[in-house]
This record gives sequence, structure tokens and C-alpha cells, in this order.
Amino acid sequence: MIARMWRGWVATDGAGEYVDYINRTGIAGYRRTPGNIDAQMWIRDLGDGRTEVVTLSWWESAEAIRGFAGDDISRAVFYPEDERYLIGREEIVTHYTVA
Repeated sequence: MIARMWRGWVATDGAGEYVDYINRTGIAGYRRTPGNIDAQMWIRDLGDGRTEVVTLSWWESAEAIRGFAGDDISRAVFYPEDERYLIGREEIVTHYTVA
């Protein structure tokens, strides 16, 4: 099993709206991709007007991740409205082998 992690940052006053948006786009996209085991989103208020958002998903294989992310699975997947919310983001995701 492979875990895939991405991080981004949004303004805290818009965090709830962004969470709803990502649940409808990214998390839903993970879950409907064959080979996805599960997906979660974690958030934390950083206390400086920013909220960190982490998406974590679990996959059966790298091939399953390609079904979601395309050939370069190290690249993050973004959606049309992301620019409206994100004030910072990782362009590269991190993958871990689940031991």
C-alpha cells in the first residue's frame, strides 16, 4: 500500500469553504478512482491567519495513483478554483510505502 500526502495553505477565514470545495473535488476524485483505499483531509489553524490543509490518501499501487494523477505521480493535482483559495501549496506530493 502507498500513502500519498499533499499540503497547502489557505486563509483561515476561508478554510471552511475550501474544505467543502476539496471534499467535492479532490477527496471525491480520490475515492472514485479504482485502487484508492481511502482518503482524508486534515486541517490546522496556524494562528497567523493561515490554515494548513493536508490531504492523505491510500492506494493499492503506483499504477492506481496514475489513474488519478497521471503519468507523473509526483506532481500535485489541482482544480479550477484552487487559485481562489490557496495562498501557498506544494507542487510535489510525498509518497510513502505503508509498512
